[in-house]
Amino acid sequence: MVIVWIFAVLLILYLVLLLLLRCRKGNETWAKLKPQRYAHRGYHDKPTIPENSMPAFRRAIEHGWGAELDVHLLRDGTLAVFHDSDLKRCANVEGQIEDLDLEGLRKLRLEGTDEQVPLLDDVLALFEGKQPLIIELKTAKGNHRALAEAVCKRLDSYKGDFCIESFDPLAVADVRKLRPGICRGQLSMNFLKEPSGLPWYQRFLMTNVLLNWYTRPDFLAYQFSDRDNFCLDLARRVWGVQEVSWTIRSKEDLLACEKFGSIGIFEKFDPEQ
Repeated sequence: MVIVWIFAVLLILYLVLLLLLRCRKGNETWAKLKPQRYAHRGYHDKPTIPENSMPAFRRAIEHGWGAELDVHLLRDGTLAVFHDSDLKRCANVEGQIEDLDLEGLRKLRLEGTDEQVPLLDDVLALFEGKQPLIIELKTAKGNHRALAEAVCKRLDSYKGDFCIESFDPLAVADVRKLRPGICRGQLSMNFLKEPSGLPWYQRFLMTNVLLNWYTRPDFLAYQFSDRDNFCLDLARRVWGVQEVSWTIRSKEDLLACEKFGSIGIFEKFDPEQ
């Protein structure tokens, strides 16, 4: 009898786990997004072509690739394409990008070049009718709702192919509520490897994508080196969720990820060579 009860409890826990991992299936956008390879922050090449710069995005299009990019919301509502919240690494100035307005943004130069920080409008105009985009929402200071609203509103008139992703489950959930039809994804990695300032339980939930029930993502974008994860594998097998792998830095890894059906986001090499 004890064995029966143990089995019943384990079965219930397994079913609860499946419900927590539940993803959405059937988004038709994948028919256009899946055949592509995506250049991480554009096809950049230091020191002359900075990441998330217009030359990097033009270079991706010239090679026939899609691109992944990062979007921040400035204090005046401007949507800027930039990776870090901190300005030091990419613009060599002190401060946070969310504290800038458009005038302040225009003064920045990327990685010691003459390139300015692009606006989301600039990149959309470049890609429309050409290659698809993976747009990552970079939240800060609790602005997940405002950022999701601004990006969704801008994309309402966009005629190109795209999807939206974020590490922040609240932002993914906001996209789900605001624009249910948009293809959305949950970014993740092994957050347990090193301290990140987040509570342990938050890192555990995010590592094991256990907030899928809330965000209902169309895809899971997981760090390629961390993809040996039980919950990720279970979500793939049971719910058939599309996997996206980041960041791929060799042709061997790119071919490996594509072999098991994942979509590759790559940088620092030419997949065609």
